[in-house]
Amino acid sequence: MIPLDATLSDGIDQLVGVFRDPRILLGIPLALLGAVFMSFGAQYQHRGVQKVERLSGKTTGGLSRKQLTSLLTRPSWVAGTVMLGLAIVCQLSALSVAPLILVQPLGAIALVITTVLNARVSGQKPTRQSLIAIALCVGGIFIFVTIAAFFATEHVVTERELWIILGILAVVVIVFGVFWVLVRRRAQALFYIMAAGVIYGFVATLAKVVISRAQAGNFEWLTMLCLVALLAAVAVGAYFVQTAYSVGPPDLVIAGLTVIDPIVAVLIGLLVLGEASTAPAWALIGFVIAGAIATWGVIQLTKHHPQVTADGKPAKPRVK
Repeated sequence: MIPLDATLSDGIDQLVGVFRDPRILLGIPLALLGAVFMSFGAQYQHRGVQKVERLSGKTTGGLSRKQLTSLLTRPSWVAGTVMLGLAIVCQLSALSVAPLILVQPLGAIALVITTVLNARVSGQKPTRQSLIAIALCVGGIFIFVTIAAFFATEHVVTERELWIILGILAVVVIVFGVFWVLVRRRAQALFYIMAAGVIYGFVATLAKVVISRAQAGNFEWLTMLCLVALLAAVAVGAYFVQTAYSVGPPDLVIAGLTVIDPIVAVLIGLLVLGEASTAPAWALIGFVIAGAIATWGVIQLTKHHPQVTADGKPAKPRVK
């Protein structure tokens, strides 16, 4: 067992290290600004997807190729895409100066903003159960980030670790792809949200790796392979996100992304990259409990969201 005074001393040392490096502190406001852009981008993209579905008359089986093309002509969807692009820029900037397990979970603030925006647009106020679910999501992530702030450390990523990440990503994409082929006609929002969240967790990790290697001047063929894998994962994840918008409200989609995405990214950071190598046992247990709380919140939100439970079926939002 690790002595309590030694644990506290290690935590204080980590916290002092954070304040000694102002770049790490800069990562926090950048991540929060990215969350704001993500919230508004999600709302506008959702509006565009709903409009395209209404005009095409096809609302099952995922978005078709024609519908995906039609999105490019919807001003609301294009505006949302630009905002999400800005969110990505902010997120990448944050990842360039701060550890992955500290920056990534901060996107959970987007859930609160998106909930307020969607309530105003749809005219449906969040229910007590959905507010509790949102509190679980944000609370779990807050606990996660608090622990990470004390113990997050960065290490040079080895080629072996890169191959492990790329291998796991390939397996994940294949599994979700096969599952999508089998259930696409009856898949619910939770499947698309889970798929997008898991894949985007790898996107965040690969982005951090590519940025770190580029900063170190190590931009060789393996880094290029990681960049290609990152872009491919972005494309696959983007399809699942857009389809999730077609079968669920935007704040439900954001709930999944801002909880599942960081949990996956942090698991990779913990298990593969060793970003919590200095964390004591109690901190690792705290990570598990906080992640479980946040994930349970997402599951409960899919059950109690007012647009999902209204009249026993998803409510039709006002599309402009």
